[in-house]
Amino acid sequence: METGRLEAFADGVFAIAATLLIIDVSVTAPGGALGHAVLHAWPAYAAYAVSFLTIGIMWVNHHACIRVIAVADTTFLTLNLLLLMCIAFVPFPTNLIAAHIRDSGLRAAALTYGVTLTTTAVCFGSFWFYAARGRRLIAPDADPRLVSGISRSYLPGSLIYGTATLVALWNAQVSVALFAAIALFYLLESSIFGGRGPESEA
Repeated sequence: METGRLEAFADGVFAIAATLLIIDVSVTAPGGALGHAVLHAWPAYAAYAVSFLTIGIMWVNHHACIRVIAVADTTFLTLNLLLLMCIAFVPFPTNLIAAHIRDSGLRAAALTYGVTLTTTAVCFGSFWFYAARGRRLIAPDADPRLVSGISRSYLPGSLIYGTATLVALWNAQVSVALFAAIALFYLLESSIFGGRGPESEA
């Protein structure tokens, strides 16, 4: 099977997940104090921004993978489906973070968010390395340097997210800050790495 239909379906899931993030952002202004309520809702904006960047980076990386993958078999389609299932779940823990950033529920929210992203990273790695191992599904004309570069960039993902998740057991605020830092790191890394191939990955 060629990858065109797979990519079109994935693009739809990524778009829906990113859109659902903003649907959960709302402001309640009892007594007409809208200005204060808008400012008070900053955790929702921050959580939205971090998760939107995270989903966006994963979309860019997914596109980069599909560019060098020629065909898809049943196992690869299943791994892609599991990855997209995780992506579609991201708005839920994002809303938990925004709702509990100021209370004792933040630890559980951060752990839920972290487990979600760690699982997503594991699924992403499985999706890519299944295709790349022995160049099983890689296009014959794909640049070996690009393929190996993608592999190197995905190796630490689950470890990074897993570590940030475990930090929540010690300090949930630090854990949340690490998730934001990871999103910024991958944004910069993706932008720099995207310029090394013959075309932009985005």
